[in-house]
Amino acid sequence: MIEAGTATADMLDFLSTCLCYGVSIGVAGGTGSGKSTLMSVLFGLYQPDGGEILLNGKKVKINNPNDANALGIGMVHQHFKLVEVFSVLDNIILGVEPSYAGFIKRKEAEKKLTQVSKKYGLNVEPNAIVEDISVGMQQRVEILKMLYRENNILIFDEPTAVLTPQEIEELMVIMKNFAKEGKSILFITHKLNEIKLVADRCTVLRKGRLVGTVDVKSASKEELSKMMVGRDINFAIEKKAIEKGEKILEVKGLSVASKLHKNNAVKNVTFDVYAGEILCIAGIDGNGQTELGYSIIGLEKPVKGNIIFQGKDITRRPIRERSARGMSHIPEDRHKYGLILDFSLEENLVLARYWQPEFQKAKLIRFKNVRKYAQKLIDAYDIRSGRGAVASTRSMSGGNQQKAIVAREIDKEPQLLLAVQPTRGLDVGAIEYIHKMLVNVRDSGRAVLLISLELEEVINVADRILVIYEGEIVAELDPRKTSMQEIGLYMSGAQRQSQFQHEEVKHEKA
Repeated sequence: MIEAGTATADMLDFLSTCLCYGVSIGVAGGTGSGKSTLMSVLFGLYQPDGGEILLNGKKVKINNPNDANALGIGMVHQHFKLVEVFSVLDNIILGVEPSYAGFIKRKEAEKKLTQVSKKYGLNVEPNAIVEDISVGMQQRVEILKMLYRENNILIFDEPTAVLTPQEIEELMVIMKNFAKEGKSILFITHKLNEIKLVADRCTVLRKGRLVGTVDVKSASKEELSKMMVGRDINFAIEKKAIEKGEKILEVKGLSVASKLHKNNAVKNVTFDVYAGEILCIAGIDGNGQTELGYSIIGLEKPVKGNIIFQGKDITRRPIRERSARGMSHIPEDRHKYGLILDFSLEENLVLARYWQPEFQKAKLIRFKNVRKYAQKLIDAYDIRSGRGAVASTRSMSGGNQQKAIVAREIDKEPQLLLAVQPTRGLDVGAIEYIHKMLVNVRDSGRAVLLISLELEEVINVADRILVIYEGEIVAELDPRKTSMQEIGLYMSGAQRQSQFQHEEVKHEKA
């Protein structure tokens, strides 16, 4: 049983829960609900202010991850904890290397790894360098780290965030098999479909408190979502038939340099976006979609190619000019590019227009007008901050921070809304809200360019899908005529449509 008080930045308010061997528990909740804090306490990354942890009926103290591993508790983090220049074997045995006279007994370690990987069907190449293997294979290495240490309580923190549909299906089977063998599974996710697939029970947290634990078989997706956010959620995305208008954005032969390696992150990408449509760029994280979005909004300069916005070449134009011409941006990192956390809510709401005469006179801010405008957006977009317009943005929940960005960017009535992973880390209620806002922009006859890692979102929201793999567009798909499995094949590089074959080579010859 766990009972914990305040733990670092998040809050766990006298939360109690228990876990039995051979049981898989899904841990669900919105942003700031305490899911990750609870798991971090169990793994020794955070220390609780109160309460106790009992293991097999005995009180235990977990000061650090080494203590957790010694007690049989392992964790696969959302962002992998691997040394990329090390081999698979070196990563798995790091910290528990078998040795003799100061030398690592590599053959013994490799033999044990081979036995473990065969037992669980998690085949890996022990001598492969981690940075050279796929993301799905890297996650397999993280799982093998737990199994090599003979952990019996396995924590998975948002494990499907960077996987293809095929890799997700494989992981679901692996997790089920662990539970059948008698291992205990704690599975943090905001994807209710995955909880229904894997978990025996689901524990729902809200604002650091335990809302309840339910049997997954008897609970519907709608019931789980209501527990998470406290109200009914409409999962159906309603939008009128597409009425494609004029061309708003043209991207021609665009290449963008990578900050991580010598090759370009974006390679000769060409596409158009039209008024009245939602075009979605789908792909596994790290395949160039971030750099593509940055170049369109002006945060990155392309090494070649052109960006045409409403008939004008803006490739080298500054961000403010792009904004003034009718381009809005919901960034994937709201803290780094979307908000100034130490500013008030009202100050953040006018960031995109504070220089306009309505809000400034003789270089002095007209605070009454700022307050009036901010209050209008707060009411219209249901932004909840506790103290209204003067609230510190830092104190707001992730969902309400995102609502503030959405309100600011959509209220500009842009001709193009670039939304990059707009629902990342949000609960189902906030996701429902964001989707409605994107559809409203589209239905008003304006263009939306959505960059998303969430395939369910891609299928449900998009009118047209482009799949990006290793910086290149490899497929154009109609969401009404495709499946998540088919998209996954293109995302993994297993397939490529004929019209996108060798685009970079053809461009270089031209």
